Amino acid sequence: MTDQPGIDDDGPSESASETINRMSEGACCAGAFPANRRVNDDVIDSELRVFKALSNEKRLRIIEALRDGELCACELETILDAPQSTVGSHLSQLREAGIVRTRKEGKWTYYRIADTASLQLLDLAAALGEY
Repeated sequence: MTDQPGIDDDGPSESASETINRMSEGACCAGAFPANRRVNDDVIDSELRVFKALSNEKRLRIIEALRDGELCACELETILDAPQSTVGSHLSQLREAGIVRTRKEGKWTYYRIADTASLQLLDLAAALGEY
C-alpha cells in the first residue's frame, strides 16, 4: 500500500469531490445511472439494526452462550458477570433485532437463538477476522 494520497495498490484513484463533480456534469461512465441499484431504505435499516446489535462484546458473549441452547436470564447474568439491568438491556436489543427469542415458563424467561443464520454470520465474521 502506498502512502501517497489518491493512489492505492490499484493505481491512482479519484477523490469523492472529483466523482461528484464529474457526475454533476453528466459525465459519469457510459450510459445512464442504474436506478435499480439504489438500495431500499428499509433493507438498510434492517441490516443496520442487526449489525448494531452485534457490535457489542456483551451481546456477542450472550449469543455465543446461547449457541448450545437456551438459557434463562439469571444464567446469562452469571455468564456475563453483570447485573440484571445490564443483561436485560442487551437481551432487549438482541430481541428487537430478531436475533434471540424468548419463552416464558412460570416467572422465568428463557432466551434462545431465533435463527441459526445469526450464528453463521458470526462464524463468517470470525473467518474474515483471521485474515
